Amino acid sequence: MMELPRRIVIGEQNIANLGRFLADLVGGSRVSLVSGYSVRAALGDAVEGSLEGAGMECVWHMSQDNGAEAFGEAERAVRRVDADAVVGVGGGRSVDIAKMTATTLGKPYVSVPTAASHDGMVSPFVSVRGDRPHSLVASSPLGVFVDLGVIRQAPSRLLASGCGDLIANLIAVRDWQLGHKKTGEYYGRYSASLALMSANMVMENAGAFARKGVEVRLVVEALISAGVAACIAGSSRPCSGAEHLFSHALDQISPGRGLHGEKCGIGSIMMANLHGMDWEGVAGALRDVGAPTTAADIGVGAEEVIRALRMAQGLRPERYTILKEAIPDDESARRLAAQTGVI
Repeated sequence: MMELPRRIVIGEQNIANLGRFLADLVGGSRVSLVSGYSVRAALGDAVEGSLEGAGMECVWHMSQDNGAEAFGEAERAVRRVDADAVVGVGGGRSVDIAKMTATTLGKPYVSVPTAASHDGMVSPFVSVRGDRPHSLVASSPLGVFVDLGVIRQAPSRLLASGCGDLIANLIAVRDWQLGHKKTGEYYGRYSASLALMSANMVMENAGAFARKGVEVRLVVEALISAGVAACIAGSSRPCSGAEHLFSHALDQISPGRGLHGEKCGIGSIMMANLHGMDWEGVAGALRDVGAPTTAADIGVGAEEVIRALRMAQGLRPERYTILKEAIPDDESARRLAAQTGVI
């Protein structure tokens, strides 16, 4: 089953139009807004004013993390309100909680990202923090509303992280092709091509970004395309391979260090080397967009990188990646990380 957004709006300083967007898309008169405290402080008045102007009520639900308990709390709170739709307003955490809550309660879900740090603004997958980081399948958003002015106000590090998450698609697709060859698993050429196009938009423009700054609209559109690729594939395969497993391993080993896209970008450098790809080109593009390329850049030590490389494949043993054929011991992991300049 392919579940795609019905309507996507990308505009400049258009947050005042959010209320009409929601009224036209979901109908009803009340929505639950899942957000973080800083986002509400910055955008709360504008969002509430827009919804009031469209004749809609709203109830805010604050989220502080994406642990399993936070998902349960959000579900109970939204159930009490009995809203007509659930809207995620914020970064990855708020969007994920809103996405899963709406799916559990059978309500429409709308994504209003305030940062372009990863492709979760459109994809149907939810990241859950815990002893063993993992993803769950939820509903794709009924609609996506992006104010580029809001995205620009976010720290530049978040936009660079989004570029890292996009570049990671190069590895994800190569791993998917490898899995198809080795195990016969389904490989979707269309969704893979869409994911690769999103990655190549960053790779081809990285030099210009280094001179003129990262083009926000291009990155947002590429992240949306990558999320749609996952919707079409029915899995995260086109956007998540060995580099994501490395990122998830670091989440467990060194929690709180580095953003998701930053760790995926660093992982992509090493996995590109294992695949015989142009890993130096990957590292150069990451530098051009302002993303980290070494473990030290995100406060992670050499031994932690080696542990993450050894652990990564075990987090999803059923998913065939290049790590099935490499990194058999500490020495080869250390050699890979050193050769690529990660440590």
